[in-house]
Amino acid sequence: MFKGLEHTAIASPDPERLANWYVETLNFVINYRYGGNVFVKAKDGSMLEIIPSDGERATQGMKAPGIRHLAIAVDDFDGAMDLLRTRGVEFIGAPANLEGNRLVFFTDSDGNLVHLIHRQKPLP
Repeated sequence: MFKGLEHTAIASPDPERLANWYVETLNFVINYRYGGNVFVKAKDGSMLEIIPSDGERATQGMKAPGIRHLAIAVDDFDGAMDLLRTRGVEFIGAPANLEGNRLVFFTDSDGNLVHLIHRQKPLP
């Protein structure tokens, strides 16, 4: 009955601009638009819906309540970092190695936390 997460929504003051950031920076594609909302899709089929925001942005913090980050799976961690650097991404701290997994944080053009992850062994 329940098949999984179809998409996650992010509210943005400029959905088109943020969608284009995901296209230009992470190679997503814009796959659907309606009523000011923009869907972007990753190579693996996962999607983000970017909707127009209202009001001021809440304070962002690594452990603040709510959804904290988007994790982008990569098969070539160092290559992905190098490519993102050429695309103007500034990383938050150095890459970390945790239990055989490599990860590094950065933000999208709206300040949402994102990180690259390369897992030595996929989660069960």
